[in-house]
Amino acid sequence: MLSKRIIPCLDVRDGKLTKGVRFKGNVDIGDPVETAAQYYRDGADEIVFYDITASHEKRDIMIETVRKVAEKIFIPFSVGGGIRTFEDMRQVLLAGAEKVSVNSAAIRNPGIISEGAEAFGSQCIVLGMDVKKVQVTDRIPSGYEMVIDGGRTSTGIDALEWAKRAEALGAGEICLNSIDADGTKDGYELTLNRLISSNVNIPVIASGGAGTPEHIFDVLRDDSADAALIASMTHFGSYTIKEIKTYLHERGVKVRMTW
Repeated sequence: MLSKRIIPCLDVRDGKLTKGVRFKGNVDIGDPVETAAQYYRDGADEIVFYDITASHEKRDIMIETVRKVAEKIFIPFSVGGGIRTFEDMRQVLLAGAEKVSVNSAAIRNPGIISEGAEAFGSQCIVLGMDVKKVQVTDRIPSGYEMVIDGGRTSTGIDALEWAKRAEALGAGEICLNSIDADGTKDGYELTLNRLISSNVNIPVIASGGAGTPEHIFDVLRDDSADAALIASMTHFGSYTIKEIKTYLHERGVKVRMTW
């Protein structure tokens, strides 16, 4: 059995580490480069970096910040936000990332998934999914809708159907973020995670809502997810990665221990 991964998420705005709740009320909390380096030293399995306003502002990702993070860490590094073209993917990978995450651009141009997978391999292409719970309709039978542009634009696209389509196009992994749970520290949206993970054959990273190690245990223990994205609970010093992994290990969840 593969080890479950603990992945700190660095949301970056104007070059600064930031965090909000349900994509609103963001406050700046530090330097993303030094924070990434600290998480690497603390035993993170991967780092995820999102330039959270690049898509909405229709600008390129801050490639120099990506390069500085890549110089500090020696674990897998995924980058998203503002990646709109094949050339954007190439530049991010050349800057030191191992994976690129496409979200809004993939909704607008699904072919970017196939193009990236064919050139760099499916293992490099992460589908970012920002999902909101809505009323069940004929158009959205799962009751979960894709939202893009940093939570600003509803798409009318069913999240489950989009996940399955993206896998067929060549996505190698899904980072599944519940907008309703994001930043609340009330726990992951377990129903959403089970729905997606049980209907695709690629790894799913649970994102949005982690507040305690128990929340992470809940989403990892029954294969609702292959990895857990964390942010607030470590950004604000409530827990360390070592404390989280020790908690999981003591309860039978296989994690990579580096101490």
